Formats: sequence, C-alpha cells, structure tokens
Amino acid sequence: MIDTHQHIWDPKRAAYEWLGPDLAEIDRPIYFDELRHELRDAGVDFTVQVQSADDPDDTALMIESASMHPEVAGIVGYAPIDRPEECAATIEAWAGDSLMVGVRTLIHNQADPDWLLRPDVDEGLSVLEGYGLAFDVVSVLPRHLEHVPVIAERHPDLRLVIDHLSKPPIGLADREPWWSLIAAAAEHPNVHAKISGLYSATGDPAAWTTELVEPFVDRAVEVFGFDRLMYGGDWPISILAGGYTRVWNGLRPIFERFAPHEREQVLGRTAASFYRLSPARLGLG
Repeated sequence: MIDTHQHIWDPKRAAYEWLGPDLAEIDRPIYFDELRHELRDAGVDFTVQVQSADDPDDTALMIESASMHPEVAGIVGYAPIDRPEECAATIEAWAGDSLMVGVRTLIHNQADPDWLLRPDVDEGLSVLEGYGLAFDVVSVLPRHLEHVPVIAERHPDLRLVIDHLSKPPIGLADREPWWSLIAAAAEHPNVHAKISGLYSATGDPAAWTTELVEPFVDRAVEVFGFDRLMYGGDWPISILAGGYTRVWNGLRPIFERFAPHEREQVLGRTAASFYRLSPARLGLG
C-alpha cells in the first residue's frame, strides 16, 4: 500500500510562505516520525513525499528524510519550471537518485491563474517531459483544471497527476463546473488523479463525511478508471481535517466497495507505475 501524498516541513530550514498563525496547528517543524505509527495502523507500507514550498531547501529536507526512512519510496521535488535552464540544472543534479520521481510547484500561489500557460513555463514542462519526470498539478481553481487538457495535449509524453481531485465542491449544492471539467481532463490518457485532500469546501475542512465525499470519488472512478487513480493521505494538512486516521477511515469504506484488483490499483499499483517507483525500494527486486 502506497500513500502518494505526504509532506514534511521545517520553517527553520525552508521558506513556507503559506504557513502562519492562521494555521497554528501545523505551523511548526513536522517530520516523518510523527506520522509513522498512523501509517502502520492504516496498513500503509510506503509514501511519496511531495514538495510543500517552491524552495530547493524543502526538497533537500525530503531527500534527507528519505535517507533515514525506507518507507519513503519517492520524492516529488521542486524545480523552477518558469526558468527552464535552472529547471534542467536542478534535474541534472538529481541524476542517479531513483527516489526523485517528479516535480511540483505551488501554482495556486501564483497571482496569475493562467501561469501554467506562460511560454516560459511551457518550456519548463518540456524539460520535465524530456527527462521523464512526472508533474503534480496543484489545481485549486476551476481555471487551473481547465488548463490540464491544454497541457496534456501540448505534452503528450508528460505524466500529469491532479492533486486532490482538483478540490471538488464537497458539501456544496452545485457540483459544476468541477463535474464537467474533471471529465474533460480525464479524456487525456497521460492525466491521472489523486484521491487525496478531499475536505469540506464549506469553510470548515473537518466538516466532511464519507457520504459527502463518496459521489466525487465515484465520479473520478467513472472518468479515470481505477488504473489512473491513486490514494493520498495529504498529511499533515489532513491534521486540519481531523487527522490522518480519520481521513483514512473515512475513505476506507469507499475503497472497500471496490473489487480486490481495483482496490489494489488505487492503493498501490497505479502509484508504482505512474511515478516509476524503484522496485528495489519497494522490496520487489
């Protein structure tokens, strides 16, 4: 079992501009050891650690963590895709490290909602495509999700994964435009999605239930199929939504409806394939 969306951070070692007093519960150093027992209780064998800041020091922190924790099977690091030459140099510096499996940047913190479509960013995405790295899309606004098919068409060999199913309107009366936009994104075979971060959209991230989340997971299954979906616990952001165990226990009844081979895909096989995780790291060879 692989959790494809797990963070660590330390504000003393990297710049996390989005953290602050309004997030006091998680505005502190957070490391893997704090999560380990909950992962074991949930049956999670491995995680993919994902960047939390557009700062190379955040990536260095994850690399350090992975060196101490064999449970970390992959790292999605930061590379400046808006500066293609620096992006290529960053990726070159990762050469030979099989744990470096993808890149993410916090596009939702950009003032321009069309940032992903800029020519310099597009060139940076071509760099990722050329190196065979995956790209995590932090799609929060409908506009972000509209861009996914455009990027998928421009870069057919770039593996894209939509983090948190692009934050569906859980708890709200209107499912559009998410309902239609997620289907449009899924039309492209190089686009995948994470069943992660599915919290209430009503303002209280903890005001969600399995029943509220279920229709959106079902929609994702309908449009992506099981072989392009993967589970993510979104810890420690999930602390704000009830904690890792609550999130896992809330999703588990949905996963248990799946046939065994379908559940296997979502809880591990899709992740291993999409991120091209090292079989040796997974204990498979």
